[in-house]
Amino acid sequence: PILYSYFRSSCSWRVRIALALKGISYDLVPVNLIKDGGQQFSAEFKALNPMQQVPALKIDGITLCQSLAIINYLEETHPNPRLLPQDPKKRAQVRMIADHIVSGIQPLQNLSVLKQMGEKKMEWAQNCITSVFQALEQILQHTAGRYCVGDEVSMADLCLVPQVANAERFKVDMGPYPTITRINKDLLELEAFKITHPSRQPDTPAELRA
Repeated sequence: PILYSYFRSSCSWRVRIALALKGISYDLVPVNLIKDGGQQFSAEFKALNPMQQVPALKIDGITLCQSLAIINYLEETHPNPRLLPQDPKKRAQVRMIADHIVSGIQPLQNLSVLKQMGEKKMEWAQNCITSVFQALEQILQHTAGRYCVGDEVSMADLCLVPQVANAERFKVDMGPYPTITRINKDLLELEAFKITHPSRQPDTPAELRA
């Protein structure tokens, strides 16, 4: 497999975690979203992913884009360890939490939107994140065990950790979200989350390396 990724992309990080948890080795091709006006806009990359976004994963003779589509494919082809619970209610809760982040926050505070917000980009990003984190904190108080849904790492956790990293980058006060904070802290202790962290990628700038 070949993963086209950017060290700071939360969508790419979700996929890196899934690949690590499932023990799938891959080659990483960095796509710098800032350099050269954004390498994702090159003709070469557009041929790979017409949406001109990361991640993209070449695997099993196909190219997949969109992080949850990739994770779902990995789940179906490499079922262990599972990232979607067997219980239908818990599985629905995992998908609900993932969707809150993937649809409710990330597209509104990604690079292309922030560029258009100009000087208001920090305030915009904070508002996008806190509005959903307020809801998520309530939801997690009912669904969480050690992690987002019960005590097994799930697709919801793969979405949560990169989003908390974004929140910290945009200086969101995490005080009102103790459940999110606790789960995030526990997940960051796991090896798959450590080795895929933005501070430890081949394309991480020297000043941001852990």
